[in-house]
Amino acid sequence: MPLLRLFLKPGVDKQNTEYGAEGGWVDCDYVRFRYGLPEKLGGWTQFGDTAVNFVGSCSEVFTWNALDGSPYAAIGTNKKVYAFYGGTWADITPIRYTVTGTVTFDTTNGLTTVTVNDTGHGAIAGDFVTFSSVSGNPGGIPNASLNNEFEVVSVISSTEYIITSPVAASSTATAAGTADAAYQINTGSANSFVDFGWGTGTWGLSTWGTPRPPSAGLQLSSQVWQFDTYGEDLILQYVDGGIYEWFPSTGLGVRATAIPGAPTKSKYALISTPDRHLICFGTEETIGTSTSQDPMLVRFSSQEDITDFVPTATNTAGGQRLTDGNQIITALRSRGQILIWTDMSLHGMQYLGPPYTFGFQQLGANCGIIAPHASADVNGVAYWMSKDAFFVFDGTVKKIPCTVQDYVFKDINVVQAQKVHVGINTQFNEVTWWYCSFTSDYIDRFVTYNYLESVWSIGSMPRTAWTDIGTFETPLATEYDQDSTAATISTIYGLTAGRSVLYNQEDGVNGDGEAINSYIYSGYFDIGDGDEMLLMSRFIPDFKNQIGNLTIRLLLRPFPQATASPSSLDPYVITPTTEKVDTRARGRQIQLRIEGTDLDGNWRFGTMRVNLQPDGLR
Repeated sequence: MPLLRLFLKPGVDKQNTEYGAEGGWVDCDYVRFRYGLPEKLGGWTQFGDTAVNFVGSCSEVFTWNALDGSPYAAIGTNKKVYAFYGGTWADITPIRYTVTGTVTFDTTNGLTTVTVNDTGHGAIAGDFVTFSSVSGNPGGIPNASLNNEFEVVSVISSTEYIITSPVAASSTATAAGTADAAYQINTGSANSFVDFGWGTGTWGLSTWGTPRPPSAGLQLSSQVWQFDTYGEDLILQYVDGGIYEWFPSTGLGVRATAIPGAPTKSKYALISTPDRHLICFGTEETIGTSTSQDPMLVRFSSQEDITDFVPTATNTAGGQRLTDGNQIITALRSRGQILIWTDMSLHGMQYLGPPYTFGFQQLGANCGIIAPHASADVNGVAYWMSKDAFFVFDGTVKKIPCTVQDYVFKDINVVQAQKVHVGINTQFNEVTWWYCSFTSDYIDRFVTYNYLESVWSIGSMPRTAWTDIGTFETPLATEYDQDSTAATISTIYGLTAGRSVLYNQEDGVNGDGEAINSYIYSGYFDIGDGDEMLLMSRFIPDFKNQIGNLTIRLLLRPFPQATASPSSLDPYVITPTTEKVDTRARGRQIQLRIEGTDLDGNWRFGTMRVNLQPDGLR
C-alpha cells in the first residue's frame, strides 16, 4: 500500500477534544511553531561571566544605551533595584530616610537577635537598613560587625525593630552604642493576597472577635516596577508608589533618587515621545499627597522638565481624568499615540501642542487589561491579555481568536494576576505571556502567539520578566526561586530566602547547562470516519537540524473516550540517521508523540509518511 503523508496544521488546539483536533497538535512544552512547523525552543545561559543572584522576585528587566553607546541593564525586584554596566552589577535601590547618630541597640547575652531603637524608622518586616559610624561596641558586638546592611526581621513598634547580628552579644545591654542609619524604600510582597473576615481592615475597625464587612477586605498586590529612559537617565516607577531617577553619568556607586516635584504615588509612568513629557497614570490630585491618589487621573509634567507638574500659563503641565473603568492599569507608547488601559477599557492619548498639550479619546470598551506588564507593541500594533481573552489594536480593537483560550483562562491564578507579564521575541515573531497557574503562587506557565502565522503554543518555562534583543545580543529574562538562599552581590545579614537569576535567552539548546525536555502531541487521527480499525506497519521520520536522539510514541485507542495504550513496540528511538521504523500499531485512532530529552539535543519536525491500512476487528 502506498505511503500516506500526515499533514498536521501548525499551532496547539485545546479548544477541541483530542479527537476533534484531528490533523493538528493538542499539547506541547518547550516547542515553538515557525514557518508552520514545530521545533524545540532555544536554550538559555547565565548572563555575564559569573552567575549573579538578585534579592527578591524580579518584575522588570530593562536594557538601554547611554548617549555614548554604552550598554546598561536594570532589574527591579520586590525588594531591590540593580543596575549593570561594564560587567558589574550594583544595588541602586533608593534611600527613603536617613538618621545620624541617634540609633541605639538592645542586646541579650549569647544571642544574635538585636533590637534597634529609632523613633522614626518607618520600616516594615523585610526592609533593608545600612548602619554606619557605629560606636560603643553595643552588647560586646564589635562596631565593625554592625557597620553593615541588614534585613529587618520583624517590627516591634514605631520605634523598635529586630535585626540579626553576624556576631552574638557578649552581654545584655539596653540603648547601647550609637549609629547612623540609611533606610531603603519599603519592600513589597513577592505575592498578592486577598483576605476577608476576622482581623482584616484598618486598626480599630469594628470589635474584637467579629467578622469584618466585605468592604474591609484587604488586598495586597505584589510589587511591580516599570522602567523607562529620559535621554540616557533611567526612570523608575514603583507601581502604586513613587517615581525615581538614576543617572548613569554618576556611576554605579550612586543610588536612584526620588524625582523632586513629581507625584509620590502613581499606577504607572512613562516618557512621551517626541515631546518628552513625564506622564503619571492613576496619580495624585494633590501632588506630594499620596492619600489623594485618583486611580483614573492622568498627570503630565511640563515639556522637557520632569520636575514641574504644576500647570501654569507658561508651561505645558496638566492632567485629565478618564472614565470607563475603576483604575488605570498600564500605558504603552504606540504608533502616533500613547495607549492607556483601565481595568475595563482602552484610551488613546495624543500630543496636540499648546494650549491643550494632549488630547484623549476612548478606543474600546470591555477590553481591559489584566496586569501592568501585560501589553506589548510590535511595529505599531498592540497586543494584550485581558481577564478572559487576548486582544489586538491595529487601529481598531479586536479579540484575537485563540485555540488555547479555555486552557489559559480556566487555569490562571487570578489572585496573582498582577504578575502576568509579556515578552516580545522579534527573532521568531512571538508575543509571550507568562502567568501563574491556578494551583501556583509563582509563574509556571506561558502562552505564545506567533503574530505573523496566527498560531498559539503553550509551555512551562518560568520567567518573571523579559526584554527583547536590542542592547544585548540575545533576549534577557529572569527566573525566581522562592527557596534559594544563594549569595548575592553584596553581604546582607539576616537575609531571607528568595532569589532571581538573569538569563541570556535563545542561547544554545540547553537550559543553563542541563537538558531541556521538549515534547509535542498530535490530535488523534484515523482512516475515513473512524469506522474501521487501522494498522500502521511502518513510518518514515522527517526531522531537520536533529542533534541527539528523539523518542516517538504511538498512542492507540478504539474509541474517542477509551483509554489510550501504546503500540506493542513503543517507544521508538529516532536517531539522526534513522530511515524508517517498522511498527505494530493497531487501533481506530492513533496519536503521535515526539519527545526530546538529550543534553545538547535539537530538532525540527517536518512531516511523517506512514503505511496505514484497514485492519480487522479482532
